[in-house]
Amino acid sequence: MKRLIVLGTLVLAGGLSIAVTAAQQPAPQPSVDNLTVEKVKDNLFVLRGGGGNTAVFVTATGVTLVDTKNPGWGQPLLDKVKTLTDKPVTRVINTHTHYDHTSGNVAMPATVEIVAHEMTSKNIAAGNPVTGLGATPNVFKDNPGKGLIKRTFTDKMTIGSGADQINLYHFGPAHTGGDAFVEFAALRVMHVGDTFPNKGMPIMDKSNGGSGVEYANTISKAVAGVPNVDTLINGHTPAQTTPAETKEFAEFVREFVTTIQAAKKAGKTSDEAAAAWSTPAKYKGYAPANADRAKAYAAVIYSETK
Repeated sequence: MKRLIVLGTLVLAGGLSIAVTAAQQPAPQPSVDNLTVEKVKDNLFVLRGGGGNTAVFVTATGVTLVDTKNPGWGQPLLDKVKTLTDKPVTRVINTHTHYDHTSGNVAMPATVEIVAHEMTSKNIAAGNPVTGLGATPNVFKDNPGKGLIKRTFTDKMTIGSGADQINLYHFGPAHTGGDAFVEFAALRVMHVGDTFPNKGMPIMDKSNGGSGVEYANTISKAVAGVPNVDTLINGHTPAQTTPAETKEFAEFVREFVTTIQAAKKAGKTSDEAAAAWSTPAKYKGYAPANADRAKAYAAVIYSETK
């Protein structure tokens, strides 16, 4: 599913801002029928539509969801899960703070444990601020006390055991400062959220602790640090990817960063550096360069490069 970029202002380090234009297509209305199901492994599914890709992991004691989609999609998400299993949702894991991955939290029953990295918890509690997508909805403000993180981790956390074991990892700043990598250990599958959203320029959300300079290093650490994985669930891709594709994505991001840094060293402005960037032809299947994103994230990289 294509992410809907709302019209707004992207706020960057040092007070710089640029206009972000809307992708002109109507958003599907929240409904069970607008969520599609893909089976990944026994007891593990991906629900696509309505925001970021949601993993549904059916364990012996209940269902764990990874990410909960856009505002209004929480109840359809719960209803769709009922078509897969009669077990209740008992846990939600948020890969990061952005509204298209967390807004459905507010529809979860009060008994559901919501887990995330400690920085994601702080960002959500502070009001889920500007995400790099412009002005964004804030369901947590509109639903006081609902959907907030109940359990946090810093570097690693293990939940459950055996066939139901989930390992949570944090390898540093990338898309945000609180990105969680969620490994379903027995199935050799990992949800990587928007650290690898799709094949194109990722969002480097400095306002929520993300980093342009560290981005490629962080996802490279994740590939090396969780070696027993064959399949990745990404933030917005229409199908699963592999660790090899993640390595290529890290190379793509690193090439963008080093190109922008070289331009700074040569005395060019960040806008000039961004204007000169185009997606190298060797990255097959990658989206063409987006001028607004290149401009925004060149500014982030300039601010981080001394």
